[in-house]
Amino acid sequence: MAEDKLVPKMDQVIEECSRANERLEAALGRFALRFRPGAKEEWSAFGGGLPFDPSTMEVSPDMSENERWLREAYGPSSDLVIRKMRLGDQLQTQIMIAYIDGMTDILRLTEGILKPITQVGTALPGMNKPDSIFDELLDRFLHVGEVQEAAKLRDMLHMISSGDTAVIVAGHPKALICGLRLWPDRGVEKPSTEETLRGPQLGFSETLRTNTSLLRRLIKTPGLWIEDHTIGQRSQTSVSIVYLKGVTSEELVKEVRERLNRIDTDQVLESGILEEFIEDAPWSPFPTVLRTERPDRVAACLFEGRVAILVDGTPFVLIVPCTLTEFLVGSSDYYERAYLANFLRMVRSFAFFFPLGISAFYIAVTTFHQEMVPTPLILSIASQREGIPFPAVIEVLLLEFAVEVLRQASIHVPKIIGPAISIIGVLIVGQAAVMAGLVSNAVVIIVAFGAVASFATPIYSMGIAIRLLRLPIILLAASLGLFGIAMGFSAILVHLTALRSFGVPYLQPLAPVVTSDLKDTLIRLPWWMMRTRPALTDVQNISRQKPGQMPEPPEPTPPAAQNDGQAQGGGEK
Repeated sequence: MAEDKLVPKMDQVIEECSRANERLEAALGRFALRFRPGAKEEWSAFGGGLPFDPSTMEVSPDMSENERWLREAYGPSSDLVIRKMRLGDQLQTQIMIAYIDGMTDILRLTEGILKPITQVGTALPGMNKPDSIFDELLDRFLHVGEVQEAAKLRDMLHMISSGDTAVIVAGHPKALICGLRLWPDRGVEKPSTEETLRGPQLGFSETLRTNTSLLRRLIKTPGLWIEDHTIGQRSQTSVSIVYLKGVTSEELVKEVRERLNRIDTDQVLESGILEEFIEDAPWSPFPTVLRTERPDRVAACLFEGRVAILVDGTPFVLIVPCTLTEFLVGSSDYYERAYLANFLRMVRSFAFFFPLGISAFYIAVTTFHQEMVPTPLILSIASQREGIPFPAVIEVLLLEFAVEVLRQASIHVPKIIGPAISIIGVLIVGQAAVMAGLVSNAVVIIVAFGAVASFATPIYSMGIAIRLLRLPIILLAASLGLFGIAMGFSAILVHLTALRSFGVPYLQPLAPVVTSDLKDTLIRLPWWMMRTRPALTDVQNISRQKPGQMPEPPEPTPPAAQNDGQAQGGGEK
């Protein structure tokens, strides 16, 4: 009887599971349909969301149709300006001028387009064919430096959205695009994240053409090639690949080009978004793409055979490939004498590894290895910890968290109250925590010194990687002592050895060892000894300068020659 009652219940359970499985499969199917790789919902070359697909359409000879497409594309946007005019024989031909207010130079538009067309008027006797008027505008009457033709509707919409002006002649299947962009720009200022005492004090801005002009100013050769790309289906962001022709490896340029062409997203608002699409190790805390806002640093990397990627709308430029030693080098290292530059590099190298292990070493020694510390020192630490209710690892974690909170607060608060935040955090909170018996003086000193040392890294992204790795190292030290620290550092070393940046080993030229490149790693030889470029990539021209340029004092003049010269001078007198 019990079995007879159990069978219907089992059938009900199986039926319920089957229905639940069907619902789950249907939900997963909808999810896959929406988010599977390559799936596109109204995904066109212009981003979709329009009542028509401009990527498959061409500029129409019908003026009213072009106007309708423009108004449908921009909808109720109040900054779209459409101006209609007539010219030609008896003013029979209609032209239309379209641009975005606020992104176009109105003065140049008036002087270069509107005024010439208005003055021409009927000064074209016998000319009423659209093709003839189109050619006359292109060759004679548009007083604009940059004029190009656009046959695709997609290209015309993209140019108008970028700040250019479109001139459309009724009856002609093309539009004239006049380069009259005038974007709001903060101008060229000092780099905010990579300031130096010696060297250029110019930084990139948010305008792409301003940034390329800064590079042209430093590298005055036609071999500086700039390839323009457009990435982002809706943002339509301009991206430029910059390299030195004849120096940079063609394979490297091809790889950069292929990685950029693989990106299929609707927005690229900053170079950081682009960085995540092209980096070699997306799950690694260590950056494999170098970013900088200094034109001189980018120019130096271009001379070494690297490739720079500039993104419109951000002052941060991406450089590939890069190695670990690049993140420990400051721009001023190449402008100071070699002795001072080497000393600064050694200080930075020490400050790079010091924050990673100092807190963990304190925890391991005070928790597991007290015999390694001199007796007076361990007694001093023990006396300071008397009355502290937390173990050493909790002390360190509390202070590390407090430091990170203060760091974020100092970044996001207005500059006028930034020093006040630092005073409150360092003096009041730190001193109050010690007096309240929550932390000891030794922990405050160690955590504070580690936080200050992390700022010595020239590149901010590498400093973030070190800060992230401090937590697992601290936990390993609290669990296994010095053995845990050794395990953590070994794992980091193995990970660094396996990393690549566009195919280049991350630890090169240290591992694998490239003897010719050791001249500019942890130390820098004088400029007259750095004869060749780094072998990071297969550069086409390895020679950087002529050999034998070591400066030498002039040879002393023999005494006899000096006496003869004095005698001749006396005779002339």
